[in-house]
Amino acid sequence: DEPSSWDTAELDPAQVEQRIKEYNSQINSNLFMSLNKDGSFTGFIKVQLKLARPVSVPAAKRGPGGRPGQRGPGVKRRTSFYLPRGTVKHLHVLSHTRASEVISALLRKFTVVDDPRKFALFERSEKDDQVFLRKLSDEEQPLRLRLLAGPSEKALSFVLKENDSGEVNWDAFTLPELHNFLRILQHEEDEQVRRVRHRYARCRREMQDAL
Repeated sequence: DEPSSWDTAELDPAQVEQRIKEYNSQINSNLFMSLNKDGSFTGFIKVQLKLARPVSVPAAKRGPGGRPGQRGPGVKRRTSFYLPRGTVKHLHVLSHTRASEVISALLRKFTVVDDPRKFALFERSEKDDQVFLRKLSDEEQPLRLRLLAGPSEKALSFVLKENDSGEVNWDAFTLPELHNFLRILQHEEDEQVRRVRHRYARCRREMQDAL
């Protein structure tokens, strides 16, 4: 969770220009960085999506004959599906684009309508045959980190994952999603009760047979 030494490095305009030249000379693609007149710079970051849970997208509109029934006003139809694990997306961003804005841009690219707070952007690095992950804060600037680390994917890559902070932010879920969670919990509770009753009924029969 600790930031790398280059995460906290501060560069003056001349150093930024030199770093951009060095970065562009090391890549084998046309995903160059460009320095702007105001001192900011633009470039590409690659984000790998590693989502374990399904995401929600707007449901396909059905014709008048294909709709099973009328829905109340203001109710939006959704459908859920799993994004292929390891999906990669390149984004063209500014040096001051924040991690929270990168998350929102990725969700728009895939027309995902889930709350962006459900997701988090991580930096991934490899060192001494070990893999390290660090969750970026909302205000961190991924393109700046990309420039400081250089183009090496081992030194730095970006991963989008679920925002598993240990506490569930229920406000980030829609009412239908919350109802679905309740149905799942009720089903699990009913199944557990059934198993307990079955076990005690079997014990009762065995005791009666022994008597």
